Amino acid sequence: MSSSTGRPAPTPDEGGDHAPLGRRLVAIVVDWVACLLITHGLIGRVVELSPEAFSFAPLALLFLLNLAGTTLGGATFGHRLLGLRVVPMVGEWVTPLRAAVRAALLCLAIPAMIVISDDGRGLHDRAAGTRIVRASR
Repeated sequence: MSSSTGRPAPTPDEGGDHAPLGRRLVAIVVDWVACLLITHGLIGRVVELSPEAFSFAPLALLFLLNLAGTTLGGATFGHRLLGLRVVPMVGEWVTPLRAAVRAALLCLAIPAMIVISDDGRGLHDRAAGTRIVRASR
């Protein structure tokens, strides 16, 4: 899951400051609320879903929005709102495979909450080879 360029992650001078845990938590809550609003406000009114499908729709949408946002723009809606971005540890951009691994583990929630070192990266970021930094201004 490495990028072909082999460029190291951004330094603090390049906008690579460590993102605070509080900001990262607020960003995921913003993303989750957006997924709930989209599911209940749009999808629920247009498509007839069973109760089982309706309960998993926000989670599937969270996966898709994380996959697309991280791959195409380096950030989800919540990240952008709070001035954060997802960067690879090596390479210039987050590949679709890295983004899919990160999004899938994020949807499990437990890996995202487990931080095992002082760099503040959750298991989902470790597995994907990414980290969340403050966006450069």
